[in-house]
Amino acid sequence: MSELDGTRRWIGRFRETVERKTAGLDPEQLAQRSAPPSTLSPLGLVRHLAQLEHHWFVRVLQRSDEPQLFVVDGDWDAQFDGAVGTQECVDEAFATWRDACARADALLDELPAEALDVQIGPPEEPVSTIRDVLLQVLQEYARHCGHLDLLREAIDGQTGE
Repeated sequence: MSELDGTRRWIGRFRETVERKTAGLDPEQLAQRSAPPSTLSPLGLVRHLAQLEHHWFVRVLQRSDEPQLFVVDGDWDAQFDGAVGTQECVDEAFATWRDACARADALLDELPAEALDVQIGPPEEPVSTIRDVLLQVLQEYARHCGHLDLLREAIDGQTGE
């Protein structure tokens, strides 16, 4: 298995974890903030992960100038503040996240395994190659899946796998 395939498998596992950690929660529970004054919620994390996938795979790797997802007028907190307990908000967040994941997968499907070392930015930057982008996405998912585990436990007592 190539490094690219292995990395994609891990990203896929983290995406599955997001699905599991949010499964069975109603819109109010998904929007519940368990540690006020923080606005962190499972729904806010889904919106953030949509933005994350879109940013790194579309805006950075494809060099698109599409606007950030769920960021309103430069307000990065809108990803979380706008996560309200309505079915419409839940449906939009999950549809947007799943679409961002599908777009990322389509882009990655086109990459040859040896593309990981391709420079996308200045070498002195922390994220300067395609490999760096994938590692950035992995570390973000790992961190936020940990958050989801704690949030889910606070909501209904369900703990990790």
